[in-house]
Amino acid sequence: MSNDVMTGVANQNDDMLNRLMVALDVDSSDAALQMRDRLGDSVGWLKVGLRLFVAEGPALVRDLNQSHRVFLDLKFHDIPNTVAQAVESAGGLGVNMINVHAGGGSEMLNAAAQAAVAFPDMRLIAVTVLTSDAMPKEQARVVALERAKMAQDAGLDGVVCSVFEAAAIKTACGSDFITVTPGIRWGGQDVQDQKRVADPASAIAGGSDFLVVGRPILHALDPRQAALEALSLMRSA
Repeated sequence: MSNDVMTGVANQNDDMLNRLMVALDVDSSDAALQMRDRLGDSVGWLKVGLRLFVAEGPALVRDLNQSHRVFLDLKFHDIPNTVAQAVESAGGLGVNMINVHAGGGSEMLNAAAQAAVAFPDMRLIAVTVLTSDAMPKEQARVVALERAKMAQDAGLDGVVCSVFEAAAIKTACGSDFITVTPGIRWGGQDVQDQKRVADPASAIAGGSDFLVVGRPILHALDPRQAALEALSLMRSA
């Protein structure tokens, strides 16, 4: 993926297709590949998290990367050297985005950023506060902002945050600093374990560059139609 696409995501005229990520929260390659085929060109990104990666490993990631951009969501959080090595391994898979957890501190973030330099087409972002965390919204905003600034100082490309922190992070870190927002729900969907959620239009209007959608699309009777509905809402922002 070109740098122009990545750094221009804040422009509301960009194609929302390239800003929608579907979380493949399934348990097997067969289920992941079937969902990929059902979604087709209705989404630009697929996200592989811990469950699927532990079950199926790098081979599936490489397969998915043939048709879509891939966000490898493993939230690396360990000693700096171990995280740097993990970033190098992820870069070798050819994925387009990976993340670490900002809770690991500045030394770990710096090590990750240094390792990512070898992969200029891969974006490295940091998790600020999980959207399942029950901390009060104002406290979450303060913590997320502090961690976003720390990540930017270390040379990362952006952060994972909820919509409630995205605008403040954009103000503090600039429009080119990427904000990736999970916890997307609309139309009365069950929020389940998410604590800070938003609908697609509100997320885009609030400063989110990329929206991560899992269950509202995966569990839909027609996942492709659900993805197109999300895109329509994003475009209405």
